[in-house]
Amino acid sequence: MDVDVYDSLDGQVALVTGANRGIGSEIASALASRGATVYAGTRDSTAVTAPDLRPVELDVTDDESMRDAVGRVDRETGRLDVLVNNAGVGGPTGPLHENDVGDIDAVFDVNLRGPVVLSRFALPLLLKRRGGRVVNVSSGMGALTGGMGGGHGPYRISKTGLNGLTAYLHGEYRSDGLLANSACPGWVRTDMGSEAAPKSPEEGADTPVWLASFEPGSPAGRFWRDRDPVEW
Repeated sequence: MDVDVYDSLDGQVALVTGANRGIGSEIASALASRGATVYAGTRDSTAVTAPDLRPVELDVTDDESMRDAVGRVDRETGRLDVLVNNAGVGGPTGPLHENDVGDIDAVFDVNLRGPVVLSRFALPLLLKRRGGRVVNVSSGMGALTGGMGGGHGPYRISKTGLNGLTAYLHGEYRSDGLLANSACPGWVRTDMGSEAAPKSPEEGADTPVWLASFEPGSPAGRFWRDRDPVEW
C-alpha cells in the first residue's frame, strides 16, 4: 500500500516494550537507526546494551513501573511520538479447559492488560501533537476471521483483545490525530516462535517499524501483515 512515511524520525521519541530481545529489540534498533530517540523498555534495564538506545525499566504487569517509565520519557524529552506495545508471552498451548487459571491470568496481564494500561498512561503525551502513533504487535492467531481453534486459547483471546484496543484507540482518538494500528509479524525465529520459524526477527519487525513511521493522516485502525491490511 502506498502510504506517506517519514524519511527520518529525527527529533521524535519512541517507547518500545519487550525491547531487550527478539522482535522488540529489532524494532527499537530500527527506529533508532531512523533518528528517533528510543526508550527500550524491559524488566531488566541492564539487558539493553546498544549505545543508541535508552534503557528504561518497564514491567507491563506493574502499574507503577509503567507510570514511571512514561514519566521518565516526559521529564527527559517532554514528548512521545510512538508507543510500540510489543511485550508478549505465549502461555499454555492446550485447549482452554486444560489451562490453569493462573496461566490464563498471566497471559492476559502481559498481552492485553499491560498494553491497555500503558496506553492509558502514554496517551497524554501521544496526544500533545497530531500524528502520535500506537503500534500493537498482535498475531494472526487472534484474528476472528481466521478461525480460532487449535489450542493456545489465552494467547489467541489476548491478541483478539489487543486488536480490540487498536479499534478502540482509533475510534476514540482519531479526531485528535492519533494513529493506532495492529501488526502481525508472522512466524518469527524468537524464543516464542522457535528456530523452525521462517522469518528472522528483523523481518518480523519490518511492518511494526513501517507503521511507527506513518505521517499524520495515514491509514489507521487496521490490522497489517507484510505492509498490507488484512481481515481481522
